[in-house]
Amino acid sequence: MRTTVKHHVTGTVKRTVPYKDFYGKLRKLDPDTGEPGEEPFQFVVKDDQDYNQRHYEALGEVLNEHVYELLETETNLYKLPVPIDTKAEARTHVFVSVDIFSNTDKLLILVHGSGVVRAGQWARSIIINESLQQGTMLPYIKKARELGYAVLITNTNDNFKFLNGKKINIKGSADPKDHLNYVWKHYVKDVKAKHIAIVAHSYGGFVTVGLSANALVVLSSTAEDGEIEVRISAKDHFSEFKERVFAVAFTDSVHSMSLQRVPKKVIEFLQKVGRNWVAHDEPLDAPVKAPADEITRVSAGHIQHEMTSWSCMESLFTFLQERYALISGHKEEL
Repeated sequence: MRTTVKHHVTGTVKRTVPYKDFYGKLRKLDPDTGEPGEEPFQFVVKDDQDYNQRHYEALGEVLNEHVYELLETETNLYKLPVPIDTKAEARTHVFVSVDIFSNTDKLLILVHGSGVVRAGQWARSIIINESLQQGTMLPYIKKARELGYAVLITNTNDNFKFLNGKKINIKGSADPKDHLNYVWKHYVKDVKAKHIAIVAHSYGGFVTVGLSANALVVLSSTAEDGEIEVRISAKDHFSEFKERVFAVAFTDSVHSMSLQRVPKKVIEFLQKVGRNWVAHDEPLDAPVKAPADEITRVSAGHIQHEMTSWSCMESLFTFLQERYALISGHKEEL
C-alpha cells in the first residue's frame, strides 16, 4: 500500500508511505519496481543528524494524513467538525461511524494520549517502527464494529492552526480537556446509544477522569455590595456520565485520583466500571497493586508503555463484553 504525499523536509518533493500491506510494516521502496520491498524503511538518509531527525518527524506528519485516510477508506468512518460553527481552516474534527446518531444500543469512544498523535493513532513510534496494526486504532474500530458499537474517535491533540501567519487556538479544542468536553457536550449528548464505553490511553485517561469528575461547575456573579458571589451549579457531566457509561478501559493511564482531586462518588463509580491495563513484566491480566483510591490495575502483558493498547486488546474487549452483559440484564447494579 502506498500513499503519495508532500515531503515536509524539502517542501516540494513527492514521496510515498510504503506499506507492504494494510497491516504490514513500513518498508523501503524497491528502486527497480517502485513498490514496497522486503527491506525495512531507512530513517537515516544522510550524514546529517538534524536532517535525519526532520526526515523522521516529516514522516510522522505524513502518517497523520495517511491514518485519517485509512479511517475513512478501511473502516468507513467520516469526519464531524470541532467546533461546529467555524470555517474549515480554523477547526479540527473527530471521526465517527455512519450509525453514530442512529445506533440506540452501544457507543465506543476512543481517546489517544498526549503529544504528536492524532485521531486514529495510539503511538506514532509504534506505527513507524513496528506496524499500522500495532500502533493505530484500526483493529479496535473493526472489533467494535463487529460487536455492534457505533464509534467516535477523538482528536484531542489538534489544538491550533496557523491563519495568516498567526497561531490560533481552535475553539472547543484549545487543549485535550477542552476537546473532550466539547465533543461530549455537542456530539455525545445527542447520540441515542444507551450504553457508552470509553477506551483511553496514557494522558487520555487523565482527560477522561477529568470529564467524569467535572461534577460541580463554579459560577460567579457580582453581589449588590460589589463582592464576588460564588455558587455551585447542580448541573454536571457526572450524573449523565454515570447514567450512560457502563465501562471505562484505560491502557497505561497516567491519571491520578488524588492529584486531580476527584470526588469520592466519582472514584467509587470509576472503580466499579473501570480497569487500567498497565505496562508491566507480569503476564497479561495479572493483578498489579494500586492505591486504595484507584481503579483496578492489571498487567497489559508488555513492559513498553506505547505497546499496551495493542498487547491488551483482546482482554480489554472481553472486559467490555462482560460489563455490557452485566448492565444489559441488571442495569440497576450500576
